[in-house]
Amino acid sequence: MKPDLTRFVRLATDSNPRWGVVESERVCALIGDPFTTWERGEEIGTLNTLALLAPVAPTKIVCVGRNYPAHAAEHAAEVPAEPLLFFKPPSSVIGPGAAIVLTPQSRQVEYEAELAVVIGRRCRNVKPEEAWHYVLGVTCGNDVTARDLQRRDDQWTRAKGFDTFCPLGPWLVTGVREEDVADLQVICRVNGEVHQRGRTSEMVFSPAQLIAYTSAIMTLEPGDVIMTGTPAGVGPITAGDVVEVEVEGIGVLRNPVVG
Repeated sequence: MKPDLTRFVRLATDSNPRWGVVESERVCALIGDPFTTWERGEEIGTLNTLALLAPVAPTKIVCVGRNYPAHAAEHAAEVPAEPLLFFKPPSSVIGPGAAIVLTPQSRQVEYEAELAVVIGRRCRNVKPEEAWHYVLGVTCGNDVTARDLQRRDDQWTRAKGFDTFCPLGPWLVTGVREEDVADLQVICRVNGEVHQRGRTSEMVFSPAQLIAYTSAIMTLEPGDVIMTGTPAGVGPITAGDVVEVEVEGIGVLRNPVVG
């Protein structure tokens, strides 16, 4: 990881979640928050001793379908002329280590590894060349999908929206420039075996283009998440699996699967 990048975590406590900043494996308390101003406080633990939540609590998660041509092709679908947007509800968000809970409504739940972009400032109608000024940072995301329901329904709300179907984490990385995310490797492993391996340079629409397109439709708020699409290689998960999403230079998001 580049030395000028900062990793922020949200920590579970007995009351309200609190922020921390990661230094190597140590976590220091954060005075303030990453969206405004902050100072580093006292050390409060290490990554393996603290309970991490999803690094943001978004008001909305905006996702894009078929943004990698090879993924569109594996479903015999055309690449859209404009970004194909859909939502995941905030209630679908879980953090690193939390369980993806399979739903009895589906017989085919699948992983989708993605780069997730976190909005830092309220924005509306931004131009692509200005979009990155409104980004706070990036994290890893898993657009868990009930594939059979996605095929059955006329729209994707049910297939994408179950509780636990949006793992995010393990942390929020700030200080990332637009050019830093232009060609990153995105990997998904299931039980240690690589199932997806793509690069963000394969995207049809860049993160900045997605922010501009989305902000022309709706206001984006601090903490909102843009899921940028998944490479080819999606497939099913079953109870007992462990799914890892790795974005090069960002981190590894790991979640077990339960029935």
